[in-house]
Amino acid sequence: MRKMRKPLLVMVSLFLVLVTALAGCSKSGDGNTSNPGTTVKNEEKKENNENKEPPAENTDSKWVLGEKPLEFSAYAHYNNSDFPKYESTPIGKYLSEEKQVKINMIAAAGAHSQKLSAMMASDELPEMIWTDRNHPDMERLLKAGKLVAFDEYLDKYPNLKTWMGDDLNMLRAEDGKLYMFPNWYSANPFGNAGYVVNKKIYEELGKPKLETTDDLYDYLVKVKAKYGDSIIPFEPHRAQDMQGLGVLYTAFGEGALYTYLNSGLRAVPKDGKLTSVLTDPVFREAQKYIAKLYREKLISQDAFNQTEDQVLEKVMTGRVAVFAGSSPTTFAGEAQPELIKNDPNGGYFMIWPIHKPGLDKNKIYPGTYTSFGWNAAYITTAAKDPEAIFAFLDWYTSPEGMNVQFFGPEGKNWKGFDEEGKPNFPETYDPKEVAEIQTKNEPVMFVGNTSYIDPAKYKYMAKLPFEEQDWRTRYQQTITWPTQYNVTEFINLNPDPESEEGVIQTSVDEMFLEIYAKSVMAGSDEEVDQILDQGNKDLVGLGYEKLLEWRTAKWQDNLTKMNKK
Repeated sequence: MRKMRKPLLVMVSLFLVLVTALAGCSKSGDGNTSNPGTTVKNEEKKENNENKEPPAENTDSKWVLGEKPLEFSAYAHYNNSDFPKYESTPIGKYLSEEKQVKINMIAAAGAHSQKLSAMMASDELPEMIWTDRNHPDMERLLKAGKLVAFDEYLDKYPNLKTWMGDDLNMLRAEDGKLYMFPNWYSANPFGNAGYVVNKKIYEELGKPKLETTDDLYDYLVKVKAKYGDSIIPFEPHRAQDMQGLGVLYTAFGEGALYTYLNSGLRAVPKDGKLTSVLTDPVFREAQKYIAKLYREKLISQDAFNQTEDQVLEKVMTGRVAVFAGSSPTTFAGEAQPELIKNDPNGGYFMIWPIHKPGLDKNKIYPGTYTSFGWNAAYITTAAKDPEAIFAFLDWYTSPEGMNVQFFGPEGKNWKGFDEEGKPNFPETYDPKEVAEIQTKNEPVMFVGNTSYIDPAKYKYMAKLPFEEQDWRTRYQQTITWPTQYNVTEFINLNPDPESEEGVIQTSVDEMFLEIYAKSVMAGSDEEVDQILDQGNKDLVGLGYEKLLEWRTAKWQDNLTKMNKK
């Protein structure tokens, strides 16, 4: 899932997603900032790397952040997601004033496909593009020779190579070169998908059990009966992205994954093959449940056309009883301090993923993650100094870069590093300020190293009582990270957009979303089946089976590379 932006954003998760990481080394607790070019070993990779020395650095003509001005243009290729003015963010202000970095953000104002198409047609590309990994438009730019390969920079600026290791090779293009810098790359589970519950409403309704799909339905009915139209029982974020509705799907099958619904897969693995989502019994059962919620007005009736801002407003004002999505912690984490200002007993909490009665609750995964996170940064041939931009991105994921993004400039909230490379937190650490810094920086966390920042951030939180820990952090540690599933095996399943399979994918994606929306709005279980039956026939008519055959071969190739066959 993204969609985090993560983070974050990314997710992402995006995204005050407490997922990020780094790769730079540090001096051990002496209060001095480490050289951003050196590297720290990832504890999770000690088994493979414990006898290895950090890669030797090539200091010849090495670009060092802050030694001279750096200015470049950047574009976020996501619907309803424009980068803010860089200097308006804490990290942007710091880099502008202290490191001579100026990033000119290009906005599309909702017309992202048209904007990038126009830039491609006029050959006036942004110098950096941030979007989904293997986005079809990036494949077009690659084919046109408009993307910069990173291979010659990997040893010179070693954070990405060191922390990703051999997994990085799975991101290489067919020509064997690397053109993308992954965001939120990690060797550890991470992600924020799941269910957030309005605490005030929950307590007013007597704190009923919320574990199964039956429990959830009964609870949503009670919410509607008590609060009427003033409260939305179930807020699924953006249904056109399948967000919270995709999370509900996972409740109906052990191992059913949100990723199966995504454009990059649109399939369910069975007996070594990728098969149609629409014929999957688990998907059909979930759609009938979701359609029932929708027609009883227990789900936002504008779920398929609402904007991010509209969802945020509802969460911020506490007008939702249950909020689910790929990263509900981003909005809920922002709303939490505002809601408890006037009511200390208000705010939100997270619950263990909902499951269908009879299923093992520990085999339900509302979210997924990959070693490469959700999205990636690409450098185009329009870049005046592509090496400088790559060095900047690599610094962003260094210990210094990650800590400045999450805690602010060194001094007040962090100072130097301990023997494990984690930041030292002085008595001047201000949790409220740190939370604000992270929230404001989240939209511009282009790249992040999850393996580093997660344990770094939790180092401070671990010594606090649960109720005093950062809202996002405590639920990531106890709820979301333990319930996310690794789907690295399903990456790179998007065909060349100009190929026969690529053309099929575009048509399948458009029709799939139409079928999906119709099934959610169906008037009965029988109508759900009819819509999905006809929908599957229509997809097959577009070449869906040929696309699934192509993806099956690529998936099996991934398994071979990962030694999972």
